[in-house]
Amino acid sequence: MRKNVRRQSKAKTRRVRESRTAPARRDADFVHGLAHGLRVLEAFDAQSAEISLTEVARAAGLAPATARRSLHTLAALGYVRRASKQFVLSARVLALGSAYLRLNGIEEVLLPELRAIVARCGDTAGVAILVDTEILYVAHYSEQRGVRAIAGTGVRYPAHPTSLGRALLSGLSRSELDAYFRAARLERYTERTETDPRRLRAVIAEARRNGYATIVDELFYGVTSLAVPIVAPGGGVVAALNTSGYSGQVTPDDLIKYRLPELRRAAARIADLVGRSSALLHALGSGSHQSP
Repeated sequence: MRKNVRRQSKAKTRRVRESRTAPARRDADFVHGLAHGLRVLEAFDAQSAEISLTEVARAAGLAPATARRSLHTLAALGYVRRASKQFVLSARVLALGSAYLRLNGIEEVLLPELRAIVARCGDTAGVAILVDTEILYVAHYSEQRGVRAIAGTGVRYPAHPTSLGRALLSGLSRSELDAYFRAARLERYTERTETDPRRLRAVIAEARRNGYATIVDELFYGVTSLAVPIVAPGGGVVAALNTSGYSGQVTPDDLIKYRLPELRRAAARIADLVGRSSALLHALGSGSHQSP
C-alpha cells in the first residue's frame, strides 16, 4: 500500500509540475537541464532507493535519453552512484537538505515545539508545507519505538487524505483551491479515503471554519490525525502542524478535546517566531496564501 501511495504520488506530482512549469519553459532564462536534474533527484524515495534508468525516466516524466544524461551528470558530481543496472543516491545529497534546515533555522524553531507536543500528548508531531498538490514535511518528531515511521523530514504525501493537507488547503483562496482541484488526482488509498471533489470542498470549508482538520485511516490504516494551520503575520497560511496517534487508541474527538488547545498554542508560538525572521518566512513559503 505504501509503495502504491508513493508511486501514485510521484506520478501526480510530475503532472502538476509539468503544468506549472510550462510558462517557465518559455522563459529564455529557464535552464532545462537543471530542471531535468532536479526532477531526476526527486524520482528517488524511501520505496525506490535503487531504481533503473527506465524507472527514473518514468517517475521524472522524461525521455530515457534525457534521464540518462541527467543521471550521468549527477553521478559525475557525486550525487548519484551506479550499482550494476540500478542507480542510488549518494550521501552527498544530504548536504542539499541540511543546508536548507541549517541556514533557515527550521530545526531550531520547529523541533522544540514538536518535542514539547510529543512530551505532553505522546505519539508524533510534524510540520508540513503545501507543494503543488502534496504536503512536504519540513520537520517531524516521534517517540514511538519499534514502529516503522511513515512520516519524516522531506517526506511527501498527497494533500487530500491528510489532516495537514486539509489544514493547508483551508488557507487557499478560492481561485487557488480551484487550481488545486484541477491539478490534483484524487486517488483512493484506503476504503476510507474521500475522493469526491464536492465532499472534499465541504471538508476543507469546515476545516476553515473550525481552524483544524482531522482524518481517520484515509492515507494509511491505523493513523488518526489532527492538524491546525500556522498563520503568519498578515493572515497567510505558511505551514500546518499536526499530531497523530493509532486509530483504535485515539479518536478525532480525543484529539480535539485533549490536544487541540496545545496544538493551537504551539502553532501561535511558531507563527510568532516565523514572523520575526524574513528568511524563515520565505523559506516556508512567503505567506501568500490568503483565506477567500
